[in-house]
Amino acid sequence: MRPEILDIVNSMKPITLGEMKDVKLMNRVDTKYLVTSNELLAILKGIHEHYYAQEVEGNRLSPYSTVYYDTPELTMYTIHHDRHLVRDKVRVRTYVDSHLTFCEVKHKTNKGRTKKKRIEVQPGIDITKDPDTAAFLAEKQPYPVESLSPNLETAFDRFTLVNYEKTERLTIDCNLVFNNFVSGTTASMDDLVIMELKQDGRARSLLKEVLFDLRIKPYKISKYCIGTAMTRPEVKQNRFKKKIRRINKLKSISNIA
Repeated sequence: MRPEILDIVNSMKPITLGEMKDVKLMNRVDTKYLVTSNELLAILKGIHEHYYAQEVEGNRLSPYSTVYYDTPELTMYTIHHDRHLVRDKVRVRTYVDSHLTFCEVKHKTNKGRTKKKRIEVQPGIDITKDPDTAAFLAEKQPYPVESLSPNLETAFDRFTLVNYEKTERLTIDCNLVFNNFVSGTTASMDDLVIMELKQDGRARSLLKEVLFDLRIKPYKISKYCIGTAMTRPEVKQNRFKKKIRRINKLKSISNIA
């Protein structure tokens, strides 16, 4: 990550995890963006005087590790690829700075809403064999628990920003690396950044105004699906080929810059 970006984030007013609980966002709209580090720098210059930066144990940049589970046939990946409205993802996410690990189930409804359920687990456990976690999985997702196994690990560093009005939260994921447990292949996003804006749909957004001025449009992207497609080229991925070409193009532009 570029030092200028770290400098801007470190200059922003801090907000703690406890204070983040005030950011309710009851009428929430989620929007993703794929940007280069140069674009991120321009975005931060436009908003840094109006947003807090989350701070955990003195750090603004927090490392995350996420392991996604799937069936041997990659049912969850394929359902997403085939554009089914109703879909699930099972993952174990570790918040490295907070020393917390959760087993999470994300369920997307046919109304486009995402519901997330999670329980805290011990790092390194087999979630399909731990009795409490297996019972949680059996209740919260539709696949036989014994059919699930680790498919992909994503590792990244995250900034989290909140506007002063506390009507929106922005996560900025950088240094993305994918490690596939099945193929043994590793891939990375190099200098690219995935941003996700979680916004109160009724409120004005300075960030959206800055993005409009920079001609940056929303971009739908799933870390799990794109990471799987990049590390297992033999799997079905017609729908994702255009996204992979765009990622490679942006990576080459960013490397030249």
